[in-house]
Amino acid sequence: MKIKDKIITIIKRKEFLLVLLFSVMICSVYAQVVPRLNIGFDRANTPKDVANSLQILLLLTVISIAPSILIMMTCFTRISIVLSFVRKALGTQPVPSNQIMASISLFLTFFIMSPVFKEINDKALQPYLRSELTHEQFYHNGIQPLRTFMLKQTREKDLALMLNTSRLPKPQNSDEISLPVLVTAYALSEIRLAFEMGFLIYLPFLMIDMIVASILMSMGMMMLPPAMISAPLKILLFIVVDGWYLVIQTLVRSIKW
Repeated sequence: MKIKDKIITIIKRKEFLLVLLFSVMICSVYAQVVPRLNIGFDRANTPKDVANSLQILLLLTVISIAPSILIMMTCFTRISIVLSFVRKALGTQPVPSNQIMASISLFLTFFIMSPVFKEINDKALQPYLRSELTHEQFYHNGIQPLRTFMLKQTREKDLALMLNTSRLPKPQNSDEISLPVLVTAYALSEIRLAFEMGFLIYLPFLMIDMIVASILMSMGMMMLPPAMISAPLKILLFIVVDGWYLVIQTLVRSIKW
């Protein structure tokens, strides 16, 4: 058995050497085709070099905060909160999972925001790629559709609150409203509306829990958890009324255009 083990070990070593040799041959062949990536730092000699470096840093910063931009400047917040209320009201915490809920919220956000994204692409991105716009024009044309969308969803009360607490000069029109002020007011309005929709969704399921708990107490079944009985009833009610259809339909129609 020892001789056999030694033979197997030698064979495995030879196989390893063959694999290593084959890998080296592939790397040597593709090294002539795949371009070399070289990232380095050098001293800026002209003001233009400094400006280009600052633009790269700004681009990296925007990419790093892209998830926050998606959450704060789109309808993702409203959708995710409402769907969380639906899952909580049903009492099925693991189902749907967090990944499924986040994916539904994300794709529904892209679906609802597609007119805004199309306008940004037509008026800002494509002209900028064709070198028809400067950086300032690209930013202005790209942010304007989002500003218009957020202004339509934002309550005047929330906007006035942010304007008063910001201690900035009173804007003469909507174009003069600072973007941080608008984004904060928009987020407040979205959270408020999402909680209102969540409460209306939660109310009928709460009534089912109360009715089931009252029936069990009247029957003297103190040790039986009401959630064990009410959960199937809530799921059945949600299926009968086609709950997911109604929730998604309400979310889409709640957007003001």
